[in-house]
Amino acid sequence: MTEDDITQHIIDSLGGGHFEVADDNTFFFHGADNKFPFATIVTKDNEFDNASKLDRPGVFRLNIGVGKETFRALFGEEEQTGIDYTALDRLMPHPIYGKMHWVSVINPGAKTFESVKPLLVEARSLLASRDKDK
Repeated sequence: MTEDDITQHIIDSLGGGHFEVADDNTFFFHGADNKFPFATIVTKDNEFDNASKLDRPGVFRLNIGVGKETFRALFGEEEQTGIDYTALDRLMPHPIYGKMHWVSVINPGAKTFESVKPLLVEARSLLASRDKDK
């Protein structure tokens, strides 16, 4: 899967939202307010987040904010150690925002992306419901 493939899927299947590109990173929002994205595609390291070594040619990371229950079902209750945050095509806790129930996958393949699609739907739904409650 390419960044464009993933972006197009999100645009096509999660109507009503929009995306914004900033500094070659893509941020996906459920509404027009741009308060907080439900997913991002990040293409490079920065001083706060460099565990994934995104400076490798052609490497990007898809990040998705899921619910606590989903995160725990995927990764358990305990904080995981020894994770190779540079591994390609592997769903893992986000290297920085895992504590906030974000998951990530670097360069997802087609099979991995199929397993990620429901997480994208959940992430968008979570933000939409939080905004409804306000």
